[in-house]
Amino acid sequence: MTDDIRSGFALSRRQAIRMAGAAATLAYGRSAFAAADKAAILLPGSINDQSWNANGYQGAEKLKSKGWEVAYSENVAPADMAEAMRDYASRGYTLVIGHTGRFLSAAQQIGPDFPKTVFVVGSGAAGAGNNVTSLDYDNAQFGYLMGVLAAKMSKSGKVSSVNGLEGLPNVVATVGGFRKGAKSVNPNVEVKVIYIQNMEDAAEAKEAALSLISGGADFVAGKLNAGQAGIIQAVKEKGVMAYGRSFGHTALAPDNIASNILERWGDMYGTAGDEAKAGTLGGKFQVYGLASKGTTGAELGYMDGKPFNPKVPAEAVAAVEAVKAKFASGELKVDVTMADARGGA
Repeated sequence: MTDDIRSGFALSRRQAIRMAGAAATLAYGRSAFAAADKAAILLPGSINDQSWNANGYQGAEKLKSKGWEVAYSENVAPADMAEAMRDYASRGYTLVIGHTGRFLSAAQQIGPDFPKTVFVVGSGAAGAGNNVTSLDYDNAQFGYLMGVLAAKMSKSGKVSSVNGLEGLPNVVATVGGFRKGAKSVNPNVEVKVIYIQNMEDAAEAKEAALSLISGGADFVAGKLNAGQAGIIQAVKEKGVMAYGRSFGHTALAPDNIASNILERWGDMYGTAGDEAKAGTLGGKFQVYGLASKGTTGAELGYMDGKPFNPKVPAEAVAAVEAVKAKFASGELKVDVTMADARGGA
């Protein structure tokens, strides 16, 4: 029955959203003494994708550890985002989190109707009013680090990236940062970018990655959800390198993952929960980076205790660490434009 509920089978959208949230809350094991503070996390895909949605689910676990009563809904389609947020707010949830920038317009639309609810958009790009906040890690910084790593490791002088949601601010930041980072190492390096239609489509991502590899790319970057697995399958088959988004990606291709950008959404949403309780969260855009206090929002990791694959040359590790230190001290700042994140070479 749970699968039918979450897919909306034989139910209206509103019924499906409401029942999915209720089922997820019960799955958390609500006690008779549940906290008065209630939080809901809405995810665009599956929490088992070893990528974006799995990272967002960390937030549910962190908030629960902080005493919140937590519900979540998976596979929320863009057409249902506003309705899903409205439904949770109407049921008294005081913190409603949409885990993708596509929730921003929905939060801005319904925020004024629920002044006692704080709406948080993970990877959004703006706040609104007194109760709509966007959070993100500094995608440009971490994209830049991976561009440095890719250019340092490339033997062909050709690196590449497969992404979805062309034009979304955090995608622009990641892809533009990657291109700028690679060019900082070698101004003549070829950086080719392909945008695909669906962040969840591993087959489409694999096809795009294989086309880049056939053109000479020996490092493939990317910012996808379930589709990230397609990139990893391609580099594993062809014996080149990529970066991932979780230790699960390392497990898929341990010889071909140089490192992962590990997004610490648990830390970011946990901090948001603390600020929501204190009444200091709403109406802003908060970006966490290597110079931030409390949490950097993300970190590099190949596996526990190892930021890089042992195959990564010491020279490449040193170059990345030097850039990290410059970001942390404020010596280096990176700004990207739509042109930096353009498709093609």
